Amino acid sequence: MPKHVAIVIVNWNGIADTARCLDSVMKLKKRGVTLTTVVVDNGSTNDSVSVLRNHYPWVHCIALKHNLGFTGGNNAGMNYALEHGADFIWLLNNDTLVHPDALSLVAAFDDKAVGVAGSKIYFAPGHEYHHDRYSASERGNVFWYAGGLVDWDNMYASHKGVDEVDHGQYDTVEQTPFITGCSMMIRRSVAESVGFLDEHFYLYLEDLDYCLRAKARGYTLVYYPRSVVWHVNAGSTGGAGNMLHEYYITRNRLLVGMRYAPMRTKIALIRESMRFLWFGSAVKKQAIRDAMLGKWGKQYEPKKFA
Repeated sequence: MPKHVAIVIVNWNGIADTARCLDSVMKLKKRGVTLTTVVVDNGSTNDSVSVLRNHYPWVHCIALKHNLGFTGGNNAGMNYALEHGADFIWLLNNDTLVHPDALSLVAAFDDKAVGVAGSKIYFAPGHEYHHDRYSASERGNVFWYAGGLVDWDNMYASHKGVDEVDHGQYDTVEQTPFITGCSMMIRRSVAESVGFLDEHFYLYLEDLDYCLRAKARGYTLVYYPRSVVWHVNAGSTGGAGNMLHEYYITRNRLLVGMRYAPMRTKIALIRESMRFLWFGSAVKKQAIRDAMLGKWGKQYEPKKFA
């Protein structure tokens, strides 16, 4: 029997990126797979929904009235996928391009212990953090993600291999502490037992939280490099390092740390938070105050990106 994969893509005023992503999805090789593509529009204020419905009639478009963030948008898509019998749910950022063989990610689940799997992800050519560092032949082969790393002493999650040119050094299938939500495939039984993304996060670090919840249920997380994706990198939020990124990373890092980190790290986070309240930027001060007051979900309004 073919395996039913539902791709879930969240769009928020990013129809140009989403269209490029869908154009690449159309070229996916579907060996032994039936594919459903779901685009959740997160209350866009431009013509995203009309473009999707007019130019991509094969896509199921869910038009939300309000921006529910990365978590709420993906949860709407995950719910649709489960209701329509998906065996696997593939969360895919709208600012990505997929290799025609990227659906090989399904093969990671031949191991019954695997609950969540992720692709090898490169920066899209010209979108590297340090793009002047690379030759023309290297662009498009610079790692954005080759597995996850978690520093529990300092409560930082990062990507293995980031900024490195691919010379085959991360071509081994291996277990990893977390899968990035940029390209995260979830077994149906995980979604049924673990649930959906935690909407307390709204944006950023919800993938780490989800993976930790899956691991707590006994599932294995696997980096699967035969599946390849290219990432523009924070296309719908204006790029890494902006105030939106600063707010949600600062706040949500506290949420993850207080849930999962060792006690010494929790104490260090509290001390760091006190320093941010005195000496941090205005955005960090707001993030810390909101965390202390239990203000989760959408608390910081992003700028509108066309």
